[in-house]
Amino acid sequence: MSIGIVSAAYIAAAVLFILSLGGLSGQESAKRAVWFGIVGMAIAVLVTILGPGVGNLEVILPMIAIGSAIGWYVAARVQMTEMPQLVAALHSFVGLAAVFTGFNADIELANVQSLDEAQRAALTGFAGILAHKTPVEISILRVEVFLGVFIGAVTFTGSVVAFGKLAGKIDGKATKLPGGHVLNAAAAIACAILLVMYCQGYGLWTLILMTLLAFFIGWHLIMGIGGADMPVVVSMLNSYSGWAAAAIGFTLGNDLLIVVGALVGSSGAILSYIMCKAMNRSFISVILGGFGGETGPAQEIAGEQVAIDAAGVAAALNDADSIIIVPGYGMAVAQAQQSISELTRKLRARGKTVRFAIHPVAGRLPGHMNVLLAEAKVPYDIVLEMDEINEDFPSTDVAIIVGSNDIVNPAAQDDPNSPIAGMPVLEVWKARQVFVSKRGQGTGYSGIENPLFYKENTRMFYGDAKSSVDKLLPMLD
Repeated sequence: MSIGIVSAAYIAAAVLFILSLGGLSGQESAKRAVWFGIVGMAIAVLVTILGPGVGNLEVILPMIAIGSAIGWYVAARVQMTEMPQLVAALHSFVGLAAVFTGFNADIELANVQSLDEAQRAALTGFAGILAHKTPVEISILRVEVFLGVFIGAVTFTGSVVAFGKLAGKIDGKATKLPGGHVLNAAAAIACAILLVMYCQGYGLWTLILMTLLAFFIGWHLIMGIGGADMPVVVSMLNSYSGWAAAAIGFTLGNDLLIVVGALVGSSGAILSYIMCKAMNRSFISVILGGFGGETGPAQEIAGEQVAIDAAGVAAALNDADSIIIVPGYGMAVAQAQQSISELTRKLRARGKTVRFAIHPVAGRLPGHMNVLLAEAKVPYDIVLEMDEINEDFPSTDVAIIVGSNDIVNPAAQDDPNSPIAGMPVLEVWKARQVFVSKRGQGTGYSGIENPLFYKENTRMFYGDAKSSVDKLLPMLD
């Protein structure tokens, strides 16, 4: 396959990726956008393995087949509730690929430089590209390799920690070693010094030492972020993985990898920025790690949680004219979206106004709740973002909270020592009546106590969300 055909195919794939990202901005166009991405990736992979200078197809093709089979198997088994940790795990693969590619480039460069002129002239593929680089170009390559390995190593261990926190295998609380940011800064400065030494030809050991330090930075950064802020972390790691892919593209001289990496890196960074604004967080503090931690003793909560049964909730819904439903991760765990959709249908059929309030970081992945509600065929026009609906709670008869905690926590406004202090939240407590569907009296994933559960107009509707809603359905007039 000629280089011209490869370039044309790469341009087509890049356009499809851009169309895919653009289509994901709306629920109605998202399905088509996913197919754009699938076709673009298929073109990219096919053209790359059939392009000039690519050999060892007897190794490449079985690896693609094995990887595809594993990906299909994993994707088929993963539930929507496990999607956030799957995304984090996939980010770690991108980071590790960047590390391996960087080391391979360094080893290949050393092998090429050990050959004489005649042997270099006979080289093809990536080795041939390295053989014809000038000393200045080799210096630039070393910088590309170093940065690619650094970003990849940070992404790898950071994503592994994010996976562990999202999967409940690691404590979700913010945890730092003594010294906190000083350790991160010292490791970063050491990496900068190693970059200079590496470019001056001190050898592979500088790259290895930097990789170990970058592994530490990735681990320590994400360990220092509280569980309440993990949706932003997933978005941030997505950005890191994009820049790692772009660095691989520069190293390999692959234009498509550069374009795709830049698209992923920039879109992830923009999403992280938007989410930080929605949570009233500093974007810089997100990048540095170590936000989402407590700043002092939390306020004490007075009162007790008052329970209510299905009959009581049904009676309130029968009397209500306006209802707002706030879905959270608990709805995803209980797989209650279909039951919630049926509840919505029955209430609307009786002339009641029913809407959904979606917080930007509801669930553990951006857009998590939107996907679940779309899957349950909840009409798009009644699913509203926080800024669109927050002012309507004072005029709402009933607010129903389904498995949410932090995004409806008044401590964000009232307690300056809360880990979520300053974060904009859905002001559900301003509704006339509030019903919270919750499994028990625990504090939830982030471990933050919620004063909402103790307010006079709040009643706790304990039990599995799906079972609880199913009990309500026959009781509605």
